[in-house]
Amino acid sequence: MSYDDTNIFAKLLRGEIPSHRVYEDDAVIAFMDVMPQGKGHTLVVPRAPSRNLLDADAATLAPLFSVVQKVAQAVKKAFSADGVTIMQFNEPASGQTVYHLHVHVIPRFDGIPLKPHSGEMEKPDVLAADAEKIKSALRTA
Repeated sequence: MSYDDTNIFAKLLRGEIPSHRVYEDDAVIAFMDVMPQGKGHTLVVPRAPSRNLLDADAATLAPLFSVVQKVAQAVKKAFSADGVTIMQFNEPASGQTVYHLHVHVIPRFDGIPLKPHSGEMEKPDVLAADAEKIKSALRTA
């Protein structure tokens, strides 16, 4: 399948859909997941179009995963998490639902399971507050 530039992340990258961004550079953006599976759930997305890891240009991956690492360190610090889950899905059989390469970064806490992807959106003020915590942690990293 080819890349569809009408996907929600392509629209977000073009500024057609608002987001609570925590990081941005020429190659990558990171923003709060509007349907978080846990407190601080952040998505890291390359600006370059690709459906997923399987068709991404190799030059896209180094900056993407460099930012994934930065964001993982920041969310762990920002939320005093015990660990961080990093997830990336490729094609429908794996659970991919948005066909633009993206990586989930989720702070984890001992004894607290991930919430299911229920389709329930988090309140914007909660996302904004969480984004500020992560941005602060990124500034002091």
